[in-house]
Amino acid sequence: MIKINLDKLLVERQMKSKDLAEMIGITPANLSILKNGKGRGIRFSTLENLCKALNCQPGDIMTYEE
Repeated sequence: MIKINLDKLLVERQMKSKDLAEMIGITPANLSILKNGKGRGIRFSTLENLCKALNCQPGDIMTYEE
């Protein structure tokens, strides 16, 4: 199972979901789907924008758990 750690990163960076969505160019609803692990995939461009906005690596955003 892939776990999404966006909530943790947002808290660490004292950032709101709405602000992050605006920074990376997606709707707050789509960011919410991603945060909750309900999405079926993520574009590399979106992942890159997330990493830029949060100053992190892809492995900080997503982790694999059995």
